[in-house]
Amino acid sequence: MAEGIRDKVAIIGMGCTRFGELWDKSPEDLMVEAFTEAIQDAGIEKKDIQAAWQGGPEMTEVSVGHSAIPLSTALKLPFVATTKVENMCASGSEALRAAAYGVASGAYDIALALGVEKLKDVGYGGLPEFSHVMAVGTKLRIILGNNTTPGMFAMMATRYFSQYKLSPEEGKRTLAKISVKSHHNGALCEKAHMRREVTIDQVVSAPIIAWPLGLFDCCGVSDGAAAAIVARADLAKKFRADPVFIKSSQIAASSGEELMYNKYDLIHVESTCRAAPRAYQEAGIKNPREEISMMEVHDCFSITEMVTYEDLGISPRGRAKEDIDSGFFELGGQIPCQPDGGLKCFGHPIGASGLRMMYEMYKQLQGKAGARQIKNPKFGLTHNLGGVPVRNVVSIIIVGR
Repeated sequence: MAEGIRDKVAIIGMGCTRFGELWDKSPEDLMVEAFTEAIQDAGIEKKDIQAAWQGGPEMTEVSVGHSAIPLSTALKLPFVATTKVENMCASGSEALRAAAYGVASGAYDIALALGVEKLKDVGYGGLPEFSHVMAVGTKLRIILGNNTTPGMFAMMATRYFSQYKLSPEEGKRTLAKISVKSHHNGALCEKAHMRREVTIDQVVSAPIIAWPLGLFDCCGVSDGAAAAIVARADLAKKFRADPVFIKSSQIAASSGEELMYNKYDLIHVESTCRAAPRAYQEAGIKNPREEISMMEVHDCFSITEMVTYEDLGISPRGRAKEDIDSGFFELGGQIPCQPDGGLKCFGHPIGASGLRMMYEMYKQLQGKAGARQIKNPKFGLTHNLGGVPVRNVVSIIIVGR
């Protein structure tokens, strides 16, 4: 019977670049920077790594036939088994999951997971648009003009407002509090892209991207990389006194059924709802609202973060606003969410985001988060979502001491 990987694998080292508009650095430069910090943190050498997984890049082409050869050549890994994985915006988490499973299986003692993306090089203001390509002799490209990522999450926001009787003004101010909270935290994080605090009035009055989502309700576009070294749990303390243990790793991908039936309400993400209970069960967590100490969730938009509070079983359905108003998710609250500022302040270099989230949980559990350090955290959760409300993949990883 399947038993999961709880406490079979530990993170013994991590590295993360500064995220931002890194025009002077190549994807290979970013990989080297994150990797160098990770192996120095772990106190190991390249020759100790037995396998490696590269998450992304998803949107920028630094691949050789979609292989992980760029990872091997950039890091000069000595003929190590390397694999590239892609799972939309959850590619960084997918790399960590693969490395953890490789170690938990007994195939390897030490493995590397690394995610990278130079999204600014794409030249878009956001992710490339969704389109369909039909082959009829010659290729005909059909661009779905309203089928943008902001547009689809904006529909989630208006549907949520309607379902739970929030006026447009009340709904927008509630979402604004999420952004204000995250920007406060990001201002304390030296590796964040955007380090300026904002006010509720600034968020509410910002230019609209897709109503009701304004500029500060949407995450930015950035470059960055992050890396993790994982090892067998029974070896972890040979490398450091404070390893971080993986308690669970679960993933769920949409089957597309949300679009097949009219019962989907557009105020939840079904993949999160399916992955979360499995993650808690694997980690031995009975009451996440009481047991989870902190979270990094996929706040591509403020409404995504708000809905995720409920999808994870932290806030009761329709009552996330109460927790937002009470400061429940603020740095000094019961479950700080985005203690480093999240995607709002780091931006979203797709292949790197999942591992960047884990970097914050890792530092917090070691008590090394500086001015944003959470008091005595026990469990940290990362939630990495790739796609849109109705077509997506969700990765949830829980770690602890």
